[in-house]
Amino acid sequence: MRTSLQQRLRAWIAAPAYPWATGGALTAGSVAELLAFPGSSTTTVGVLVSSASLMWRRSFPPVAMLTLAAGLIGFAGDVSLYVSIMTSGLIGCYTLGRNRVLHPAITVAGGALGALCVNLVHINTWAGMNLPVPALWEHDSLSLFAESFLLTVVIFGAVMMGDAVRSREETRNERNLAQVQLIAMERHQAAEAERAAIARELHDIVSHSVSMIAVQAESATYTTPGLTPETRDGFQQIAGTARSSMAELRRLLGVLRTPQHPGDAALTAPQPTLDHLADLVEQHRAVSGEAELRVTGARVSLPAVWELSAYRITQEALTNARKHAPGARTVVEIDYGANRLLTLRIHDDGPGPGSGPGSGAGHGLTGMRERAALVGGRLTAGAGPDGGFLVEAELPWESK
Repeated sequence: MRTSLQQRLRAWIAAPAYPWATGGALTAGSVAELLAFPGSSTTTVGVLVSSASLMWRRSFPPVAMLTLAAGLIGFAGDVSLYVSIMTSGLIGCYTLGRNRVLHPAITVAGGALGALCVNLVHINTWAGMNLPVPALWEHDSLSLFAESFLLTVVIFGAVMMGDAVRSREETRNERNLAQVQLIAMERHQAAEAERAAIARELHDIVSHSVSMIAVQAESATYTTPGLTPETRDGFQQIAGTARSSMAELRRLLGVLRTPQHPGDAALTAPQPTLDHLADLVEQHRAVSGEAELRVTGARVSLPAVWELSAYRITQEALTNARKHAPGARTVVEIDYGANRLLTLRIHDDGPGPGSGPGSGAGHGLTGMRERAALVGGRLTAGAGPDGGFLVEAELPWESK
């Protein structure tokens, strides 16, 4: 209920008609006050101008300087302080601080100077009324300036209140803008991460399948007896088309790929698991020579991210072996360590690093390292101790 009333009040204050309604009401009150307590012509003009000028305070905030000046002049014309002058003066000072027409220090200094002038006019009026007014150089003369001091304090308070409201609103607007920018940045980063995940999955899945097509088509020309020249050329065209598709895929991945940060595990879809490694090795054996899977330790059911990362690392290592060391003997070793460390070793007896075309380029090794880092592990790739190429990954794990 309280919040609803506050919202309605804020909406009413923010309405375009608010300054006209309040300014008009204050002017009508000023007229009624002048009719009840007539003053001098200077006071009458000052009261009316000070009240009526507030109707333009939102469309033209500097008019508040006229409001304050007219109020001080009207007060100087009569020693009686009209309620309308006091109200319009406070609103004028608040408007000057709220819109920062001038620096608050300048506004307060100008108001203090105006208050001093009003006080001097009143001192002169008191002397003309035969009131006991001490000379300005006498000891008790400081008490004569209590009026200017009080007016300065009131002006200072109203200006500072307006400036504080302005500062709070600017801070709120900056905070809202920062929040909008943060949300936009998070959405942009989420889109980039999603693109990176798509690129990684495309590379792991499509490149594996297409490379198998190329290897099978090329090896068929040598392992299948009695092929006609036309059939042999057809197999070679299939292999060439597969390689062209791989080149197009790499260009596509170059567009999609963006830097990937550790901790984006939620973006990885849990598809294959370590139970599918035997099928993966069998596929590799069918198209690229001898391959062996060695498992050490008891099978442990790992979280989906660990299972998928280990599978994809093995898949990519086998794909690279077919690409750069066709026909080489490949051994895949997986160790479910007792110290909660899953170790993968994929080793071939081929010619080693830098042997094939495009070796070391592309996103294969980078993707494997990212997958290892995704689960807090590490991956090394390079020449094996007995020659060939070795990929070794250590993935710390926690059981489900």
